[in-house]
Amino acid sequence: MKVSFFSVRDDEIDYIHQYAKKYDIEIDIHRDALTLDNVDLCQGSQAISIMTTKTDEAIIKKLSDYQVVYISTRTIGFDHIDLMACEKYGIHVGNVSYSLASVAEYTVMMILMALRNMKLIVERFASQDFSLNRIRGKELTHLTVGIIGTGKIGQEVIRYLSGFSCHIIAYDRYPQESLKDDVEYVDLETLWKRSDVISLHAPSMESTYHMINKDSIQKMKDGVVIINTARGSLIDTDDLIVGIENQKIGYAALDVVENESHLYYQEYKNEVINHHQLAILRSFPNVLLTPHTAFFTHQAVSDMVEYSIISAKATYEHQENPWLIL
Repeated sequence: MKVSFFSVRDDEIDYIHQYAKKYDIEIDIHRDALTLDNVDLCQGSQAISIMTTKTDEAIIKKLSDYQVVYISTRTIGFDHIDLMACEKYGIHVGNVSYSLASVAEYTVMMILMALRNMKLIVERFASQDFSLNRIRGKELTHLTVGIIGTGKIGQEVIRYLSGFSCHIIAYDRYPQESLKDDVEYVDLETLWKRSDVISLHAPSMESTYHMINKDSIQKMKDGVVIINTARGSLIDTDDLIVGIENQKIGYAALDVVENESHLYYQEYKNEVINHHQLAILRSFPNVLLTPHTAFFTHQAVSDMVEYSIISAKATYEHQENPWLIL
């Protein structure tokens, strides 16, 4: 079989060649994202592998015309793919999993950096300001951390946090029985009220859209710390900005933001960036921003490429596919 890869970064190329050889498939590698203008590059391929670019019905119809039977996204999230159109045209869809440690370790790092005001410390040190003004931190061991979403990554974050002896509470629509000795499951209202730190690990869905908003922020503790390594759509960014400006929110550490897909993973040095909310967030001394890099480790990238190939081949050969969504 043949798989066409799109949105390929330099760091993925060696892995693509390595696993194509291992699993005996043909490949086409394209650095550009899949669009309606270049979808003809998929002709002759039975599957495609994409990243987070929008894949709408117009593209999916063309894929069907070219007899593509499988779309694999090299991400956990798949909300950028029109699943209804895929079902309409008979195209299967799958995501991937990858090293849980990548995002979980990054989350804990962001929690600690937020609690110790690390952005301000680093920026001051660079300008040889070694004063202590406004950089006194908090100790995680004395705080309550609220985890929203106890799927695989949320569970790994809980496992790491347990070593800090902090109190952990959690919310999930489907509580994990295996965690009930390690965390206290509570409803969302209770989590908002009791958490010193809130860490988001929920998927992007209609029910989670803007779950952090002016109403939920109002219920939180004064000075609450908000961590997001999940999806930007979980937070109403305008309401977050207001919460920071009125000092209700003490710190925000965000690896993801709303409307980032056109922006992150590109270089815009000395250019005007078309993202007003990001410009405001960057200006705050108590907001730590990173460009959706929590996943970005050697192991995770290797997993994403390998599992994309395995899942495409499994579906094409009518074998069990653990990443199959549709």
